[in-house]
Amino acid sequence: MRAVVTRVKHASVTIEGTVTGQIGEGYLVLLGVAPGDTEETAVKLADKICNLRIFEDENEKMNRSLEQVGGSLLVISQFTLFADTSSRRPGFSGAAKPDLAIPLYEKFMAHCRERGFTVEHGEFGAKMDVDSLNHGPVTILFDTEKS
Repeated sequence: MRAVVTRVKHASVTIEGTVTGQIGEGYLVLLGVAPGDTEETAVKLADKICNLRIFEDENEKMNRSLEQVGGSLLVISQFTLFADTSSRRPGFSGAAKPDLAIPLYEKFMAHCRERGFTVEHGEFGAKMDVDSLNHGPVTILFDTEKS
């Protein structure tokens, strides 16, 4: 799995003119699933992201977690994180097919909810407009094949 996690002051997703998910302070998570990913991969990545300490403490050090700031997550499915850019027109054969990707996307979100976080989301496969205010800016890349 791959995820791009952005610390945000707020974020929202709109589908066909309707806001379908929005959060205040927290993480905007763009989440991609690979063919070899499993439920275990989804849980491991969810734990890493939920435990991430990238909010500033009283000394302006990134030392506080999502839980400590009462933050939420907006999770957007993003198969393009597995783009093959060896040519000018990207290929996406490195992304999992929907029959695998959808359940793992949902497992990732369910695990974050089980940990007590509010999780908003887009719609898998939909054309979405994502709006966010990146705070910092702070953006972290996760790739479960590399860590």
